[in-house]
Amino acid sequence: MRIVVGITGGVAAYKTVSLVRLLTEAGHDVKVIPTQNALRFVGAATLEAISHNTVDPDLYTDVADVKHVELGQTADLVIVAPATASFLARTAAGLADDLLSNVILATQAPVLIAPAMHTEMWNNPATRRNVATLIADGYALLEPGVGRLTGSDTGKGRLPEPEIIAEAALKLLALDLVGKHIIVTAGGTREPIDPVRFIGNASSGKQGLAIAKAAQRRGARVTLIAANLADANVGQAIHVSTAAEMASAMDEALQHADALIMAAAVSDFRVSEPSDRKIKKHEGENGLELRLIRNDDLLANAALKATSASPRTLFVGFAAETISDSEELERSAREKLTRKHCDLVVANDVSGGKVFGSDQNSVLIVGRGLETQKVSGNKTVIADAILDALLPRFPDLQQSSN
Repeated sequence: MRIVVGITGGVAAYKTVSLVRLLTEAGHDVKVIPTQNALRFVGAATLEAISHNTVDPDLYTDVADVKHVELGQTADLVIVAPATASFLARTAAGLADDLLSNVILATQAPVLIAPAMHTEMWNNPATRRNVATLIADGYALLEPGVGRLTGSDTGKGRLPEPEIIAEAALKLLALDLVGKHIIVTAGGTREPIDPVRFIGNASSGKQGLAIAKAAQRRGARVTLIAANLADANVGQAIHVSTAAEMASAMDEALQHADALIMAAAVSDFRVSEPSDRKIKKHEGENGLELRLIRNDDLLANAALKATSASPRTLFVGFAAETISDSEELERSAREKLTRKHCDLVVANDVSGGKVFGSDQNSVLIVGRGLETQKVSGNKTVIADAILDALLPRFPDLQQSSN
């Protein structure tokens, strides 16, 4: 496999030498592209000796070969470690002013970015915005570690160890879901009160989108049922608004599905008789009473209907709770696991409005015969953890492992 390793100008660049050695010793063809500032921390001679390839970071040599395009097109994987705050900002903006940034724009290969910087820089609002943009654009981002930084300070911002970076990067190329059809629901349903008002929820759909993108990256055929999401360009996207519309879309898609991951926030109630015209303010002068009736439990109904099918569809439910105690949260998730006939339930604490709209998440993954897993990180990390937990439960994979 051909791997491009980009190095930017941070002290942690010395660790990348070990990363390159790990990759070359595993039999990969590694092309190192340092920035000019990176060469202040680690020498080209060292990188050439370890990678067994020449190192030339100049965009304007070998121009006739259009090397930035050639490198981008032939790469199977790109890793940037360490990635400085400046690199994050320029890449998020789509700037390309050196060889490395041009290669990143020219490649269709998975890109793993491993940032390293001081804690204050990592927590800066500008950096957080840039990270959010990169994740939304489909880049994989490895969270910095916590530990000793340059100088006497300690905190989050340390470059993960080379073994961790290599494992995370190679995992991006896993095609372990080839041949699987996975349905992912994302977003939040809206139940109309009248033509301009509705009952809704705070779901941004980011976790569902991250799951859909991860499943597609790992080779699955993905059907995304998107509830009120504008940015839903993953797999086959079906746009819905209400719980009833989602139920109809699910019924059709589930006829030939291997798994349903129900990440959408579906309204539990709807207005019994929504108005077909806008309700005027003066009509509610003494208050407005709405009669709410329960929506069907889409996940439980779908799972119950599929229990006799062969091969059986797998079901993953989500439990967004306002429970801060982890033991109580786990009990709630396991109760939902049984009640909704699921294979896995992903539970998180959303009290105080946290998680909604954020690029970070912290979840518990529970399942029958599965030791509870606690996973924290960006929503791409959470997505892969959910798929990892689901993978061995596919019937054909269970048989092949016996």
